[in-house]
Amino acid sequence: MGRRKRLKIATFNVNGIKSRLPHLLAWLEREKPHIVAVQELKATQESFPEKEIRDAGYGCIWHGQRSWNGVAMLARAQDPIESRRGLPGDRSDDQSRYLEAAAHGVLVGGLYLPNGNPQPGPKFDYKLKWMQRLHKHASGLVGLPHPVALIGDFNVVPTDADIYDPKSWRRDALLQPEAREAYFNLLAQGWTDSLRQVHGEAQIFTFWDYFRQHYERDRGLRIDHLLVNPVLSVGLKDAGVDRWVRGLEKASDHAPTWIEVLAPQS
Repeated sequence: MGRRKRLKIATFNVNGIKSRLPHLLAWLEREKPHIVAVQELKATQESFPEKEIRDAGYGCIWHGQRSWNGVAMLARAQDPIESRRGLPGDRSDDQSRYLEAAAHGVLVGGLYLPNGNPQPGPKFDYKLKWMQRLHKHASGLVGLPHPVALIGDFNVVPTDADIYDPKSWRRDALLQPEAREAYFNLLAQGWTDSLRQVHGEAQIFTFWDYFRQHYERDRGLRIDHLLVNPVLSVGLKDAGVDRWVRGLEKASDHAPTWIEVLAPQS
């Protein structure tokens, strides 16, 4: 038997795919991830840059929305096979925040969880209800007999160790006890938080806002997560953040965050 190859699975909140397309393409060319969940397209279904993505060697599916939200799934040298568009549980929810597809032998749910600010209020209530729906849907994925990853911008800082200064953010929706509890209830289903599994207690950030040179001063947050089910966690080999993308001119406030896993055996 030959050595199993590694798959690089990544999530990237581009904060506007039209303005960040050069950054996305440069990152795809340099890092060559196999699967990418993209969030915050801020683009309609018609204005997604399909040609440019395909010219870069990636098949793609996407769920756009004018001005806000929007998610996509990219797969290197193949087309993702869509299995779900939108998170179940609320037919009135028309926000483009969840896209699920199979690629390279892995089922991937790409999500853009609601921010929830200002809190308290209806936006935070929507966040918690969305997390309840996610919990219910994820319970049917975690125990599947094949590899599953649940990845994206979760808009949750799991612990105070995942932020440069929790005191100044204490009232923010990303740090609220209810959101954190919902996140850990998700992990309790059997999901593995890949970055924590690989890096232990080391401080690692995926997001740096645009204020007061927070990126240059490394005053960041960890809100982009890659959760893997038990079948996939066995093959988890590495995890990290491509911080160089955040340092580009007019960059997204997120950096691509990734894992490397052993490719599923066919």
